[in-house]
Amino acid sequence: MYVKKNRMNQRQIKFLCLEDLVPQEHLLRDIDRAIDFSFIYEEVQGLYGEEAWGKPGLDPVCLFKIVFVQYIFGIRSMRQTIKEIEVNNAYRWFIGYDIGESIPHFTTFGKNYSRRFEGTDIFERIFTRILQEAVRCGFVDASAVFMDGTHIKANANKRKASQQVVEKQARHYQQQLDEEIAKDRQAHGKKPFKKKDDNDPKSPETQTIKQSTTDPESGLFHKGEHEKCFAYVANTACDRHNFILDFDLAPGNTHDSRMFDDLYARLLEKFPQMQVIAVDAGYKTPWIMKQIMDSERIAAVPYKRPMAKAGFFKKHKYVYDEYYDCVLCPANRILEYSTTNREGYREYKSNPTDCQSCPYLSQCTKSKSHQKVVTLHVWDKYMELAEDYRHTPEYRDIYQMRRQTIERVFADAKEKHALRYAQLRGLQKVKLQVTLTFACMNLKKLAIWKRRKGILAPLFQDFWRKQTSRLSSWVSLLQKCTLRFA
Repeated sequence: MYVKKNRMNQRQIKFLCLEDLVPQEHLLRDIDRAIDFSFIYEEVQGLYGEEAWGKPGLDPVCLFKIVFVQYIFGIRSMRQTIKEIEVNNAYRWFIGYDIGESIPHFTTFGKNYSRRFEGTDIFERIFTRILQEAVRCGFVDASAVFMDGTHIKANANKRKASQQVVEKQARHYQQQLDEEIAKDRQAHGKKPFKKKDDNDPKSPETQTIKQSTTDPESGLFHKGEHEKCFAYVANTACDRHNFILDFDLAPGNTHDSRMFDDLYARLLEKFPQMQVIAVDAGYKTPWIMKQIMDSERIAAVPYKRPMAKAGFFKKHKYVYDEYYDCVLCPANRILEYSTTNREGYREYKSNPTDCQSCPYLSQCTKSKSHQKVVTLHVWDKYMELAEDYRHTPEYRDIYQMRRQTIERVFADAKEKHALRYAQLRGLQKVKLQVTLTFACMNLKKLAIWKRRKGILAPLFQDFWRKQTSRLSSWVSLLQKCTLRFA
């Protein structure tokens, strides 16, 4: 038994309010009450002309809300976003358009970007304002910060590429390392290295890379079993509650450790309450450990497998004696200091006579001269200190939280917010995509947490705020027109 549906109902005329067509538990209702979007008017001040010439521009709050809809729900393009808004009452309600009102053309945001927003930090400021609201509500816990990088596939064909010769990128900390090397060599009675002359006519060190002809600013990425592809890497930091604190974007062939310095400096400035920095093995370098320890923070790092050949002694078998400044091998022989090289490593070498008759020679070295060389970095004490923290249960547990913090942030960004692939081309435009994605993720979490805590703005207060904002904008426009034609 069933009742046949009367399709003539589709042509019925009813008096309805758009407010009644949006479910009370809809996410966009919570987002609309979670933050006062009128702050956007302050942020875009100066980007719009003061003179009332021609047709007024689209309300910037409506414009950015259209973008928020795209990134909150992971819609692949602005064209598709406009199509979705046209048929979705909740989307229309959120951006402030009624049922019969025509939605702006999909090129509207692109034109506003190229004419107003390109080259500005408007998107970073919006990200910051949303994060500041979360901090104000006490939702951000930056006592432990989790940092990692994720790759975003570039909008480029991997087969369309050319070989390019480029200069090798200098290390940020080269000057500090050179000073440390000079001090170490002088302490051992060695002459400092001659400084390299920047005006040397010899050509600088170069390397050959594969560069995309479609998106030259992307970088070739290849890791493990992953297929080679052009990509970008987003080095990201989040707190214990998965609020994204900051990020940096670079070509996909940039190592995570090279992106650490600038991001960490900004985090220290914004969140001085940081106590623990949890990073993966890619950041476990002497320079990064030195930075963290010198700033009086603690590094939570993982175990890193020794890079020794099968059948040979691991590095921890060679014990460093700080008092006598020497290394003891498994056969209890002394490896004496030889030199400190330009890379910042002290070299300790064995006596070939001792090694020649040693029963462990086959497990120690393949050197034809029967001499074992052990290297220790001038900043190796920071690596040892990080290892000590690694064995502490408190910091070991914090490191284990990475799987439900930063790793989950990346999973949500790619699966729910379309960050697996770059929609645009060029470093700045991909950075725009990442900024808006992370801003919307924070906005979504902010709304959900406010709803759970029961601190969303009351409905009548929200309604009055919107009406006041609209009235003030109309009054401002009317004043400009009056002055213009007076």
